[in-house]
Amino acid sequence: TIYISLIAVVAMAIIIVGSMLKKEEQILLQGVVECRQYRIGSKIGGQIERVDVSQGDSVTVGQILYTISTPELETKLIQATAARQAAKALDREVIAGARKEQIEVAYSLWQQAVAGKELAQKSYERIVALHKDGVVTTQKLDEATANFEAMSNAERAAYAQYSLAVAGATKEQKEAVAAKVSMAQGAIDEVMSYISDGTVLAPISGEVSTVAYYAGEVVGAGFPVVTILDLTNSWIEFNIKETLMPRFTIGSTFKAYIPAIDRHTDLTVSYISPQADFAVWNATSADGGFDIRTFVVKMSPTESVDIRPGMSAIIKI
Repeated sequence: TIYISLIAVVAMAIIIVGSMLKKEEQILLQGVVECRQYRIGSKIGGQIERVDVSQGDSVTVGQILYTISTPELETKLIQATAARQAAKALDREVIAGARKEQIEVAYSLWQQAVAGKELAQKSYERIVALHKDGVVTTQKLDEATANFEAMSNAERAAYAQYSLAVAGATKEQKEAVAAKVSMAQGAIDEVMSYISDGTVLAPISGEVSTVAYYAGEVVGAGFPVVTILDLTNSWIEFNIKETLMPRFTIGSTFKAYIPAIDRHTDLTVSYISPQADFAVWNATSADGGFDIRTFVVKMSPTESVDIRPGMSAIIKI
């Protein structure tokens, strides 16, 4: 009887010690579900004209989220369009060259200059002959010479104008006008781009988590108005003490329990932070106590599970 009692006590002690050791070996780690967030803003600022989504709505790629009123840009578009029309009209004129009437006028002016030059030349030749005979003074000869030179220059200038009218614009002039047309078109494209930015579209499919501003409010350029959660790109984030880090490697798998959906699932380590995040304070003492740092470890479910940001996940190691 004594031996039986002794054996029973020893067995009970083994069970108790084994249970205590088992409890000490099991460590519960709690993580939080995170997902990729998109904070949507516009390249332009202004007054919000309309918000087409609400918190909790599911949206698809390309769906209109909100629009910004752009009256100033509409005015700039009118100005840019008028500038393009003027540049195109000038371009057509340069390409077409001078009109028939302009060429005829230039030809007539050239012929008048030719007649004037011929008359001045004859007068000059008579004065030269008379001057040799001593009939006219040197003053008269100088006047005739100057008149002949002036009429010759006028004839050359009239001919140059006529030649330009016939030949039309130069290559450089045509390129300059074409550049003005391109510049005007670029201004229109720029304004149109800004106007299109006034209608903000969803870049991804997901769920609207927040709407920061509503119709009538004024927002700055780039300020996030709508936040979208990409629920298809979720992971679970743990803060792991450095003393436990040897148990975690990229690709290692852990069994996790998610209380919010009452389900167990496997998680695979997909990321380990290269640098410690913060310290969990432990009292230091002469026996070697020290502060323990933590590392961020991200895990992804190996199967499709309906998890949402903020849910907890628990693993045992």
